[in-house]
Amino acid sequence: MTNFALNAEVRSDLGKGASRRLRRNESLVPAVIYGGEKPAQSISLLAKDLAKLLENEAAFSHVLTLNVAGTNESVVIKALQRHPAKGFVLHADFVRVVAGQKLSAHVPLHFINEATSVGVKQQGGEVSHTISEVEVSCQPQDLPEFIEVDLAKVEVGQIVHLSDIKLPKGVELVALAHGNDLAVANIHASRVKDESAE
Repeated sequence: MTNFALNAEVRSDLGKGASRRLRRNESLVPAVIYGGEKPAQSISLLAKDLAKLLENEAAFSHVLTLNVAGTNESVVIKALQRHPAKGFVLHADFVRVVAGQKLSAHVPLHFINEATSVGVKQQGGEVSHTISEVEVSCQPQDLPEFIEVDLAKVEVGQIVHLSDIKLPKGVELVALAHGNDLAVANIHASRVKDESAE
């Protein structure tokens, strides 16, 4: 399992103007760590380090280590605020991970056996994904890197719901706990018959 670690500085200059100056003058991203028994802490991260970390999909569903002024904090990414046009991170929220306490995090879905599923291979259908990630609740050590959705037996006209997903041990879906059995994917009849044949 990859170890995700970032260095961070404590930030005392707070507010919108200060955050803007951080981003412009020092290529830093303002962020905040909260949760656990400790008070919220304002920090800043090097923009290039954060961007590199986020290139790896797994960073979103792993416990990260933030080295804040010599102290290590175990955290998960809670929210990222991005620039609407350029996509770079403007602000990050991290939540402390406390041993023995459940955490919630967003985990990507990996769809497997799409091309060989009954609906695609035998019935000529097409796969549509409705959601690409789910919010899970679990102990820190049980946090999965991703969750697989097996489409092997799905036929045309069938919808795969959250309740159909086989979850790793100790992992719950937050939406299901609230009674929302959302659609994840479906296979529908192909609108275009054999484009490749032309």
